[in-house]
Amino acid sequence: MKYVNNFQIDGVLIESLRAKTEDNDRIIEEMSVINDFENGNAAWKAYKKLHAENKSRELYIFHTNNEEIKVIEQPYIGVRKRV
Repeated sequence: MKYVNNFQIDGVLIESLRAKTEDNDRIIEEMSVINDFENGNAAWKAYKKLHAENKSRELYIFHTNNEEIKVIEQPYIGVRKRV
């Protein structure tokens, strides 16, 4: 875990500014850190709020224990919302 000013940082919410897909890997070439969070629930809440405001933004939450950023694209096969 990372610590900033004695606060434990578990997650980082980022926005991909430039990315490409190779095979099933999403390669983020340029990103912006939106905020860091002490717990995943707070990061997820911020993600949902920003995503609801603008669904075209490419947002990700990464745990700070990960040494590298890796995004694997998977097709969405979930249930659709009723119209």
